[in-house]
Amino acid sequence: MAVRGLRRIIVSVADRERALALYRDALGLAEKYSAGDMVVLAVADTGVELLLHERPPTPGLAGVAASFLVSDVDEATAAAQKAGAQVVDAPADQPWGERQSVLTDPDGHVICLVAPTV
Repeated sequence: MAVRGLRRIIVSVADRERALALYRDALGLAEKYSAGDMVVLAVADTGVELLLHERPPTPGLAGVAASFLVSDVDEATAAAQKAGAQVVDAPADQPWGERQSVLTDPDGHVICLVAPTV
């Protein structure tokens, strides 16, 4: 049996409201529903969800990183910084045809913001 697609990414967060300030408010992911210590956000019209689960996070630079497609990497990076993200790599054009920034969210998880350069 083969994987048919990506359904959701689950991110452990120390403070759900602080995480929502970044993922919902700054990056514009739509809140679908919440229950207890979890909130589910929709990633545009992809069918993919981002589930924020309030529990002790275990961040790291060598772990899994989500890349979010945005319309303007520089603008999204600035909004993410205002919401508590830290820049690891500033926005820059990459040889594979994307402009990308690399950040850590308030819990230390790596996220990338990307847009095609062509």
